[in-house]
Amino acid sequence: MYCTNCGSPVDANAVACMKCGASPRIHRKFCANCGNSVVGTAIVCTGCGSALPSSFQPQSAMQQERINFEQKDWLTTLLLCIFLGGFGIHRFYTGHTGIGVVQLLTGGGCGIWALIDLITIITGSYTDAQGYPLYKQ
Repeated sequence: MYCTNCGSPVDANAVACMKCGASPRIHRKFCANCGNSVVGTAIVCTGCGSALPSSFQPQSAMQQERINFEQKDWLTTLLLCIFLGGFGIHRFYTGHTGIGVVQLLTGGGCGIWALIDLITIITGSYTDAQGYPLYKQ
């Protein structure tokens, strides 16, 4: 089985991918059978020909909006942290409003907290308020 977030091989019983840390069944950018990249609207993998599970595609446009809303963009978060990190704006964007207010009042912990956030965003270990990893295209 392959992680549907990054395409790395994972154990069939794995709860999280060892490479990217995401649930291997959530993001659906790669086929779980062969690991090839797939288009979000595909119903069959072009690499191996296997049918993609029905949960692969959202059943409605409303579900698609919910999925897109839940995952915050990596690049947007990175740019907000670089340019407005001292104000904690990236924390507000990712749903961490409580910490965002503290960073806003303390100037990003005198810049130290913003620097730590910048490093965690760059390394890919930063998550939004719901615990989802940032969406990296």
